[in-house]
Amino acid sequence: MMTPKTRAEKSAATMWSEDRASMWLGMALEQIDEGSAVLSLVVAKHHCNGMGNCHGGIIFALADSAFAFACNSRNQKTVAQHNSITYIAPATVGDRLIATAQEVSLRGRSGIYDVSVQTEDGTTIAEFRGGSRTVPGRLFEE
Repeated sequence: MMTPKTRAEKSAATMWSEDRASMWLGMALEQIDEGSAVLSLVVAKHHCNGMGNCHGGIIFALADSAFAFACNSRNQKTVAQHNSITYIAPATVGDRLIATAQEVSLRGRSGIYDVSVQTEDGTTIAEFRGGSRTVPGRLFEE
């Protein structure tokens, strides 16, 4: 029988193997557990907007990917139902962004997850909240 941690790890490995978008953007999966995930991204020039800051869509994508890994950690296919982000400070080339997703609530098929995006020195770049909905299917056979 799998522990919640090993189920989360296998769920993440299964998802990561097919997650072309997160890999293409340069993200790394740092940690995974039931209801939580940590992903990182080093801001490169191609992540920046015309003002020289990391594009908000890149920051959103990082937070959204962390959210996805956290809410799929139980081997139950889960999708985003809604989400929002508040940008707090800019990130620039060379910053290593760390997105930490944590489950806030899980009731029936609906979940709420908070994701904090910070730099390595602890500067908060953005706060994201995502609502999830489970759908039929599993990531792997148990």
